[in-house]
Amino acid sequence: MLHAVIMAGGSGTRFWPASREKYPKQLLKLVGENTMLQATFERLGDLISPEHTLVMTNQHLVDPVRKQLPSVPPEQIIGEPMKRDTAACIALAASLIAVADPEAIMLVLPADHVISTHQQFQDCMRQGVQLIQQSPERLVTFGIRPSYAAESFGYVQRGDALSDSKVAGAYRVKAFREKPDRQTAELYLQAGTYDWNSGIFMWRASTILDALRQFEPEMMKHIDAISATMGTPAFANKLQREFEQIIGRSIDYAVMERYHDVAVIEAPFRWDDVGSWQSIGRLTEPDEQGNCVRGRYLPIQSQRMIVYGDEGHLLVTIGMQDTIVVHTPNATLVAPKEAEEQVREVVKQLQSRRWEDFL
Repeated sequence: MLHAVIMAGGSGTRFWPASREKYPKQLLKLVGENTMLQATFERLGDLISPEHTLVMTNQHLVDPVRKQLPSVPPEQIIGEPMKRDTAACIALAASLIAVADPEAIMLVLPADHVISTHQQFQDCMRQGVQLIQQSPERLVTFGIRPSYAAESFGYVQRGDALSDSKVAGAYRVKAFREKPDRQTAELYLQAGTYDWNSGIFMWRASTILDALRQFEPEMMKHIDAISATMGTPAFANKLQREFEQIIGRSIDYAVMERYHDVAVIEAPFRWDDVGSWQSIGRLTEPDEQGNCVRGRYLPIQSQRMIVYGDEGHLLVTIGMQDTIVVHTPNATLVAPKEAEEQVREVVKQLQSRRWEDFL
């Protein structure tokens, strides 16, 4: 049985002021008519039922997530008591799934990606299932053929094609590479053997748990203690106490870069991880002046703007270019596009000043 794990616990600080601690970017309508979370869930279609979909989020986001995904059983939406990165999130999800279905294959996907077509996505995921059925101890990731030299994405270096597989575009992973500088990204693009790391994974629940026990035994002591209380009144307290003691690590560091059998399928669909305001510019049809807009906007001698607001508030710019303008009821951001990485610094400053109303 194929199960889905949607990771929906991010804070989305680079999308401040639209994204806040109590309502981060995955709950917003940044691209299209659905929120990022809803679009992720709908992308599964009939591939995976709501009853076999697990949503991992933060405790304070459980209620809004349930409101956005009413077809997912409430008990399938798990609130982590604190952030401990993706390895702990995946370990807990795999443990919960394995209790109910020891033979489960699990698809892990973030809640904040944009993917072009549902059918291409589902067909590609079915190919992943084939690879795991052929080799149950295999871990599968999905790479995206680069269309430009991106510095904001991690990369997967492809090795030899999988000779034992009938899946087209399936390769052994030679190495995972962190976000590169501009020169290195250009070299990756020219080499033609590097894919963007989509952060979408597939494996048997038992396989990833075995790998985590091998590489992160201390983490798994806490996870096993939590899963042992699943379905009992002690679960909430055990989750709180044990999860807090976990040292957070990404699944890439914890397992993917260390495991002996990792395959990558070069996915055919268009993908973006929507990591910052400029990604909206890549995903939104611009007007005649190159402005990408959500909301009510009047540009006067303004070009290549990214503007985000609501229909009830008019935004006007005069003589501006290459600028991000974001309006919310209690905060407004105006920044040149090239300075968008400093939005995180805004959040840090707000935290240091204890201006909680704006976080």
